Amino acid sequence: MKPPEFEYLAVRTTDEAVSQLAKHKTAKILAGGQSLTPMLNFRLVHPDMLIDINPVKELDFIKEQNGGVRIGALTRHRLIESSKLVHDKLPILAVAANEVGHLAIRTRGTFGGSLDHADPAAEFPMIALLLDAQIKARSASGERTIKAKDFLVSYLQSAVAEGELVTEVYLPGLPAHSGWGFHELCRRPGDFAIAAVAAIVTMDGGKISDARISMAGVGATALRAPAAETLLKGKAPDAALFKQAAEKAAEASDPSNDVHASSDFRRHLVNELTQRALKDAVERAAKA
Repeated sequence: MKPPEFEYLAVRTTDEAVSQLAKHKTAKILAGGQSLTPMLNFRLVHPDMLIDINPVKELDFIKEQNGGVRIGALTRHRLIESSKLVHDKLPILAVAANEVGHLAIRTRGTFGGSLDHADPAAEFPMIALLLDAQIKARSASGERTIKAKDFLVSYLQSAVAEGELVTEVYLPGLPAHSGWGFHELCRRPGDFAIAAVAAIVTMDGGKISDARISMAGVGATALRAPAAETLLKGKAPDAALFKQAAEKAAEASDPSNDVHASSDFRRHLVNELTQRALKDAVERAAKA
């Protein structure tokens, strides 16, 4: 497979990148290239130019902010996986990072690139949705902040508009007395998840005061399970409650049939993985 013909330009600043995006309407951003390169080789995209942002050091960072974490768009998966700050503030993100592809992919792949690619089976969009992340995008005309629930539009489609560049992501920290759970099933280590579920539970006086559940691999985008979240709130956790919530989560999923799994099997996985994630989240909340 060979990619279509394109021009190449390396930039050194964010301003230079968005200026070039404004000039070249069909240009694509080259960061880690872990998703873009195969798409080029299969000729699924035909950019007139690749704008290489790897020299833009201002987009490569992990910083604490207001109890949460700011991550630059050019930050590699491997750095997120190994960051002490991420482990301390958002351990579920570090665990999810460890599940992304293989080590070679995590060494090159970027956080902003993964979110913008919006693969429905990818871990980072699911975690961004779970944590109510805020994604900043900049163009030649200015900057805007996009909520995660509005960022994931459809299969391989984000809300990033023509001429815009994702620059950073803010992920709020977990509330006090909160715990988390993360489970996924894939055929082999490094494969995309057939289904994945992540959960956050906040406890107050022995009851669940808040709950969040997100899913991957079972829809055109990562999904939340609002009915399941509502069901959990105000109740004391037990296996029967988790089973009811898991059934609601499975109902909220919208999986397809493909060569890897049937839609029925994926719904079954959502049910099982949700129960496991909720159990883990409550156990961790008890220790928080």
